Amino acid sequence: MRAIRLFQGYLWHPKGLAFDPRTQLPRRLGEVHILVDRVPPPIATFEDGTPAETQQFYQVTLLVRTEKEPAELKPLAEWASRELDPYLRATPKEVGWQLLEDLRPI
Repeated sequence: MRAIRLFQGYLWHPKGLAFDPRTQLPRRLGEVHILVDRVPPPIATFEDGTPAETQQFYQVTLLVRTEKEPAELKPLAEWASRELDPYLRATPKEVGWQLLEDLRPI
């Protein structure tokens, strides 16, 4: 049994916003685990010039423990994306996120 990452990316919001995705996002979607870790900004500024230090960043990782090969997990990744989408869309409008499919062993 090994851990395979399905998605990885970031979620961010203004530091003054009372929002914690660790309590707003589910910890699991079926067999898919969702890890949310507070991290320093991975960039210096956003494309519009906004300093990243004004935002609180979280690394978000979706993973599954399985014997399957990463390429076999594409349908599960698509399902997890659809299931997570309503949670992300329910966040306050100030919250941004970028999660990218990343079918690789951890």
